[in-house]
Amino acid sequence: MRLFRRKGIDPAARETFQPRLWLTVAGLALIVAYIVGFIAENTKNVTVHFVFLKAHISVIWVILLSFAIGIVCGLLLSQLERRRRRQKSG
Repeated sequence: MRLFRRKGIDPAARETFQPRLWLTVAGLALIVAYIVGFIAENTKNVTVHFVFLKAHISVIWVILLSFAIGIVCGLLLSQLERRRRRQKSG
């Protein structure tokens, strides 16, 4: 995909002005700002009751723990599915 390719710009100016680079930098800056805001908004402490214990932790840690558990469970399920398909075909 070519962004902002105009025929009237000379090659030297085209080398110094890189719109794709600036769009990438702006996008990354927005993502970082969103993450910082997300963390700042989720600093309230809550009580989490596990099976054998309870803990007072920040909401952001509950979110990150849930995310990590979901990633691990998804990876394990995909490995089980892959193993099942291999045994079925072989």
